[in-house]
Amino acid sequence: MAKKMGEWAFIIGVLIAIVIGLFSGSLEANVQGWLVLLLVVLGLIVGLLNVTATESTPFLIAAAALMLTGLSGDTLSNIPRIGSYLSSIVVQIAVFVTPAAIVVALKAIQSLAKE
Repeated sequence: MAKKMGEWAFIIGVLIAIVIGLFSGSLEANVQGWLVLLLVVLGLIVGLLNVTATESTPFLIAAAALMLTGLSGDTLSNIPRIGSYLSSIVVQIAVFVTPAAIVVALKAIQSLAKE
């Protein structure tokens, strides 16, 4: 049951990140703030429920790549017509993935400390 909840949290998080990215210009600041908070909470759920010990390293590598891509969003903005949307979507996905990566990294550090 928990695994299913984590899977749904992941799907919903990605969809919300896309919606915020596409409509960030037209969303009220208050609504956008609550959606970003929801992304963070969903990211925490994903980190706690979805990633097993054997998946930690690949997940953290993928998360680092997404977070770095989110930081370099200005490059995507140079693409005509869709660049600003792509940039905003990638930034929001990074916001979603960051809390999950923190949880997984902490779990990995705790596992290493036990050994």
